[in-house]
Amino acid sequence: MMEAKKPVERERLFHCEPDKPGFANRCPECSAPEATDPSPQRLMDADERKAAMEANEARRQAIRELLYSRK
Repeated sequence: MMEAKKPVERERLFHCEPDKPGFANRCPECSAPEATDPSPQRLMDADERKAAMEANEARRQAIRELLYSRK
């Protein structure tokens, strides 16, 4: 006989089944995929892409200096 478990989000007991989708500590209702609103990503213009590229390059350079500098 399967042991009744209490989910992390609710107080109601449920039985953990071997082929149950989701996490073992969540009831089937809590494991159901949430309906997400698929919002389209906003496209960046050339100036935003350049600013993001420069920020990423500065970030990579700073990390490189931290990792490989011998002081």
